[in-house]
Amino acid sequence: MMADMYNRMTSASPWKCMPPHYKEAELSKGKSMCLDRCVSKYLDIHDRMGKKLTELSMQDEELLKRVQQSSGPV
Repeated sequence: MMADMYNRMTSASPWKCMPPHYKEAELSKGKSMCLDRCVSKYLDIHDRMGKKLTELSMQDEELLKRVQQSSGPV
């Protein structure tokens, strides 16, 4: 999962901040800051989505338990 996140981030983030054929040896301050903000946003959203999916999964498990308890033995 982490490898997938890294691959998605590296395929999307750099091209929003600089051209595909960047010829400078080092990043300018502006491009560096752009990449930093992009990665930060990506990681924040990834974290939020993970927490929300965990929450939804736990709610589903609780609902399933309630349904199984209310239906009783068959």
